[in-house]
Amino acid sequence: MDGKYIALGILIPFVGTSLGSACVYFLKGNKTTGGNAPVIPPDVEKGLTGFAAGVMVAASIWSLLIPAMEESGSLGKFAFLPAVIGFWIGTLFLFALDKLIPHLHLNAEKAEGPRSSFQRTTMMLLAVTIHNIPEGMAVGVVYAGMLTGDAGLSLGAALALSIGIAIQNFPEGAIISMPLHANGQNKHMAFVNGVLSGAVEPVAAVLMLLFAPVFSPLMPYFLSFAAGAMIYVVVEELIPETAEGEHSNWGVLLFAVGFTVMMALDVALG
Repeated sequence: MDGKYIALGILIPFVGTSLGSACVYFLKGNKTTGGNAPVIPPDVEKGLTGFAAGVMVAASIWSLLIPAMEESGSLGKFAFLPAVIGFWIGTLFLFALDKLIPHLHLNAEKAEGPRSSFQRTTMMLLAVTIHNIPEGMAVGVVYAGMLTGDAGLSLGAALALSIGIAIQNFPEGAIISMPLHANGQNKHMAFVNGVLSGAVEPVAAVLMLLFAPVFSPLMPYFLSFAAGAMIYVVVEELIPETAEGEHSNWGVLLFAVGFTVMMALDVALG
C-alpha cells in the first residue's frame, strides 16, 4: 500500500480542523483592540455541534463496531464479546482522562478535573484535545486494520472515516477559534490554537499505526476501543451542548444530517 495514501488519510481530519479555525479571520472587530469579537449564534453553534455528534456516532457504528464484530465472526453467537470489552475499555479510558486533566467545556463556567491555575483559554483547549484524541485513534486504528488485512477494511472505508471526521472537524475548528477570540485572544493566536487543538489527531493516528503489528490479533478490541472513546465524547460533551440555554431543534436535525452523511460515505466508499 502506497504510503502517500495513508499519510493523506491521516492528515485529512487535521486539514478540516485547520480550515475551520481559519473562519476566525472572517469575524469583524478584535477583542484585544477594544472591538467586539462576535461569537457564533447559539442555534448555529448547536447545529454544528449536533452535526459533529452525528458523524461521530455513525463512524463509531459503521467504521468501528460493525467491522469489529465481523472480524470476530469465528466466535459465533459471542462475536459481540470483543466489541463489548473494547467499547468499555475505550469508555473508561476517556472517563479517566476526563477526571485527570483539568479542562473547560464550551460555554461552561466551572472547569472539570483536578483544580489548576490554568487560564480559561488553556482549559478550553485541553477540553478540545481530550475530544480529538479518540478521533485520531479511530483513524489510526482503521488504517492499521487496512494495512494488516484485519477486519476486512478497505482503503475506501478508511478514507470514508477520514473524510467524515474532517467534515465534522471543520465546524469544530470554527467553534474553537471564535470563542478563543471572544475570550481575549487576537485572531492569529486563536487560529494557531485552533489548529494546534487538532494536531493531536495525526499524532494519535501515527501512534496507532506504529503498533499495527501488535494490534493485528487484537484488532476487534482496538476498533471498538476507539468507538467507546468517541461515544463517550458525544454523550458527555456534545449532546449536552446542543441542549444548553433556550430550546432549539437545530442540534437534533443536524445530528441526523451528520449521521446520514457519515453513513452514506462509509457505504459508498467502503
